[in-house]
Amino acid sequence: MDAKELDRRVRNAVAHFWQTRRRQTRSQRQKGKSDQGSRSAVTGGAQMDGFVELVGDLVRSAGISDAHIHRHKSLELPGFFRPTKEWDMLVVANGHLLVAMEAKSQVGPSFGNNFNNRTEEAIGTAVDLWTAYRDGAFLESPRPWAGYLFLLEDCPASRRNVTVREPHFEVFQEFKNASYMKRYELLCRKLVRERHYDAASFLTSERTPGERAPYSEPARDLAFAAFASSLVAHASAHATHY
Repeated sequence: MDAKELDRRVRNAVAHFWQTRRRQTRSQRQKGKSDQGSRSAVTGGAQMDGFVELVGDLVRSAGISDAHIHRHKSLELPGFFRPTKEWDMLVVANGHLLVAMEAKSQVGPSFGNNFNNRTEEAIGTAVDLWTAYRDGAFLESPRPWAGYLFLLEDCPASRRNVTVREPHFEVFQEFKNASYMKRYELLCRKLVRERHYDAASFLTSERTPGERAPYSEPARDLAFAAFASSLVAHASAHATHY
């Protein structure tokens, strides 16, 4: 997939995110349910399906059979600290785990508690995966590729600098007066540098009613193209065996 086509597919995935979110919000309101507004985007699910489909297509382009790519069902993997964890996409070929991917998002207006929850979730998921792998949960699987993809709403609240409390010890310098956008960028980068994930992609997008949604990539090392290259290289290396 060339750069132009990849960009087109990412834009379509971002547009799908916003369209699905609006549709789920309208549905919740029509039903008169209490989890209206922003929360409907969390409880509804499916917003990141465009990215899941795109990543699945990248794996298939690397030579992995579509029958081995799990997008909407059979997404559970055994854990070490819990019985199972449901991922957003898996590639399991002939009893071997090749790929596990998480695709997450965050929209306003509340970023504080949600950022902490997303951080703990991302780290916990990775630690659980690699500990289970160490203890043979995936049988004779080679080391799988783990990916983390995150889409953040680009808005004044996500760009605004945030102060931190330091009643006992100083926080690391990079977190001082860092916006939530910067915090998510740091999270994604550190997840890779600490080898919790093999690759991470961090995208931002403003709310838009259009069919094509513009997006930004605040950090070159977290661009989707780099994420895709890492994934395809791993899938290609194992394609001949499966």
